[in-house]
Amino acid sequence: MKKLTFIISLALTILKSYGQHNEFKVYNNGLIYSEEAMTKLGYVVDSLNLKFKTCDFDKVFHSRQQVLGHIIRIDTGDIKSAKKDLEQNISFEAFCLKYPAAKIDKNVLLLKQKYTNYRDTEIVEIEHFDLTSDYGGFAVESKDLSLYNKDFTNTWLFDYRKKSKYSNESLTSFYFPNNFKQFELPNKYSLMIGYSDCLIDTNTTKLKADLKEDFVPLPENWSTLSLKKKKKLLDKLRSTRVVGFCSQDSRPRTHAVNIALLSAETFNWQIFLKSHLDIMNDRFERMSDGNYAWEERHTYIKELESLDINVIDLIFGICLRIEDPAKNHYYGSVGRVGRALSESKNKDVVLNNILSAIADSELDLYNRLVFYFLFKNYNYHISDESEKKINTEKLNDVLSSFPENFRVKLTQ
Repeated sequence: MKKLTFIISLALTILKSYGQHNEFKVYNNGLIYSEEAMTKLGYVVDSLNLKFKTCDFDKVFHSRQQVLGHIIRIDTGDIKSAKKDLEQNISFEAFCLKYPAAKIDKNVLLLKQKYTNYRDTEIVEIEHFDLTSDYGGFAVESKDLSLYNKDFTNTWLFDYRKKSKYSNESLTSFYFPNNFKQFELPNKYSLMIGYSDCLIDTNTTKLKADLKEDFVPLPENWSTLSLKKKKKLLDKLRSTRVVGFCSQDSRPRTHAVNIALLSAETFNWQIFLKSHLDIMNDRFERMSDGNYAWEERHTYIKELESLDINVIDLIFGICLRIEDPAKNHYYGSVGRVGRALSESKNKDVVLNNILSAIADSELDLYNRLVFYFLFKNYNYHISDESEKKINTEKLNDVLSSFPENFRVKLTQ
């Protein structure tokens, strides 16, 4: 009975919080952090601005490994024979002649990465960066780590599916006319990544190890607690893992705000910024999450813009995708960041910088496409329809520097 009462009470609390206009308490300064907290953060930022002079901004970062290749799909005819030909490394031209019914998508962007999955197993993944689908493109995963350093020039990598009661027999393959390459990022982008790492501090994590799954609310009198008690409460929150029950369970975001509030009060910039970025990026664990709840979760970029930091360099630094990030490097969600930037007080500067990155032929193709999707999410959340139209026209102008097959898809 107590358990049922708790669940009903929790559900009513969640629904009540979503029925309110503001997601979190807003202070007289129009921010979710009080004037006093922002003043304390300002003191920390002032000292950090001196620290930036000692940060290692000479580090060069490199793009993800990438190549333009072809995707071939066969779901009719002698599929087993086609599989055997691929195993014997038939030439691409000969394959196309022998299997005219094959569906071929030429010169698409393919990416390669090595990562550790949730089972703590190292995996090499080669994937298609699909420009037309929100669900990602065709990908091949393998435990064969030698694939990471293999020369793929003029070779195939395929996925064969036997006929089952759920699907027909099929064969999908990558063909690589050339080997993968990684590119050195131009200095201006490496500086952005270095700035974000310096500002966020990759040596610190928001949460501690050996977390206890729970929810710790702030006491009503938390702001009047002594500094020592605030630090103790912050430590307790950082030792707690909060998982949302559903889309409308606001506890993970409330937990992050509480950590940010206490971090600001205790001059703990590193924890504050990670918590605030998690709120902006909506980076939380939930058992389920429907898109109908996304609009209720705000991004709070103006809190960052009220501090003496370079918000654009910070956000671009966490959006760039690289092969050699620092441990604990913070990656931003392009969708959420795009929405945040649409709420910036410096939208003209934001837009010009996004378009500049898209048009920059010295930047690798993958990151240019990342900024393209950043633009799409930014422009989607612009409320003025005439402004959106003008922005789209500006985008189409800079897309002229892309390969034709990409340009056709991006301007559809």
